[in-house]
Amino acid sequence: MTAFFQKTRKKSYDLFSGYSHYVPGIKGTVGLILLLLAGNLMGSAVVFLFGIFFSADDVLTYGPLLAYPVMFIPPMAYASFMSRRNELFDTGYALDSNNFGKAGGWLMAIMVSVATLAVGFLMDPVNAALPKMPESLEKILENMVSDGPLWVSLLSVSVMAPFFEEWLCRGMILRGLLRKMHPVWAMVISSFCFALIHLNPWQGIPAFVLGMLFAYVYYKTGSLKLTMLMHCVNNTFAVIVGQIDSLKDVDFMFQIMDRWQYISLLAASLVIIVLFVDIVWKNIPMKSPEGNMDIITTEDMDTPDSRQSGTL
Repeated sequence: MTAFFQKTRKKSYDLFSGYSHYVPGIKGTVGLILLLLAGNLMGSAVVFLFGIFFSADDVLTYGPLLAYPVMFIPPMAYASFMSRRNELFDTGYALDSNNFGKAGGWLMAIMVSVATLAVGFLMDPVNAALPKMPESLEKILENMVSDGPLWVSLLSVSVMAPFFEEWLCRGMILRGLLRKMHPVWAMVISSFCFALIHLNPWQGIPAFVLGMLFAYVYYKTGSLKLTMLMHCVNNTFAVIVGQIDSLKDVDFMFQIMDRWQYISLLAASLVIIVLFVDIVWKNIPMKSPEGNMDIITTEDMDTPDSRQSGTL
């Protein structure tokens, strides 16, 4: 019994390792999503209590900062409990690995950032084809990226969202599904979950497409840091554009470009994605068809992590 507590305490300050021995399948994925919905109710209750003492404008501005971490308490607490229960008996799979191949961490960081922006641009005509966004949702999104204080937007959109959503959709769901099914289906289902948690098609459809890119990068590198970076780059770009007065009334990029500029950038973005996928596929060898997540055994619990194959 003493050994049990000693081993679990050694990793208690490493957030990612606290979940490595919980590998959810389909049932576990559904459970995590349901727990997130329960967390959403908890977050709404916190915002409601906040609104009793503060103005409606304050609730609109600061509510997401309060609600967002609360939303993830139920799934994170459950996943931590399940991992601690399993860690002395089952093999674990690291949420974050550094399998960057020949490119190395910094070059991979640059490449994934460029690829993320390219996918974001390719989604512009898709977004334009969707029906007009409801005014209430549009107001919420504008407040998140352009109308509220810049530090609030960056903290909620560029820090909290990438951290918590990548923990759930790539670190937990994709990592688990890769052990249970064909990688393509694991990527599709995890990306669908990523779209689902946005609760609307205007964010959900782009989230699914970006989620497939994030899933591919996670499958090849095992790096949650990279997918968090990609998520951060996409969201921060939206915040930056939202802060530019001349672009606040621009909904789509074709509104500020002539036709051939727009078509040329779409073509260039498509080429960037194809080249990126090809380069990553050829230069990062697969340790396992189930993905490049580092394996953690019970013997690893007492030793420094020397399994990383790159740095970032």
